[in-house]
Amino acid sequence: MDRPVRPATLDDLPAVAAVYAPYVARTVATFDEDVPDLDTWRAKLAALTAGALPFLVAEVDGRVAGFAYASPWRGAKPAYRRTVENTVYLEDGAGGRGLGGALLRRLLDDCRAAGFEQVVAVIADPEGNPASVALHRRAGFREVGVLRAVGHKHGRVLDTALWQRSLTDEA
Repeated sequence: MDRPVRPATLDDLPAVAAVYAPYVARTVATFDEDVPDLDTWRAKLAALTAGALPFLVAEVDGRVAGFAYASPWRGAKPAYRRTVENTVYLEDGAGGRGLGGALLRRLLDDCRAAGFEQVVAVIADPEGNPASVALHRRAGFREVGVLRAVGHKHGRVLDTALWQRSLTDEA
C-alpha cells in the first residue's frame, strides 16, 4: 500500500479535524473534551510551522487517513527548547497497516533535522491503548513513568504513561 506522508496544508485541515473528532467524542485517547473547530486547527498549523515543528498528514488513495505533529514540551519553556511532544492519530479502520509507523518515522526524522533532541509521548490509558504503546515501542521509545489518576473523561479516572525517545543516538 502506498503511504505518502507529507507536510499538512490548510486544505488538509477539514480531513484532519474529521480524523480527530471521533477520538474526542468517543475515546479517552485524548483528554480534549470539546472537538476543536477548523479555526483551532488553522491556528495550530500556523503556530507549529512558525516554530519549525512538523505537522504531517498521511494519504491513502488520495485522502488524508492520519496525521502527526510535534508540539513544544511543557509550554515552550526555554529550557525545554530541544524537547517536543509527539501526536499521532489515524482515521477509524486505518490501524494495523503501517500508517502510524510511517507517520511517526517521518515525524522523528523531521524533528531531528530541525535540531530537536528528545521526543516525549504522553499515552493516555496505556493499559487500554495497546496500539499506541506498540507504535511507540517499535519506534524506539521507552517508558519512563506513569502519572496515576491524572485524567477524568467519560466517567473514568485515567493514567497517562510517559514514553521518551532520544534523537541524538540510534535508540
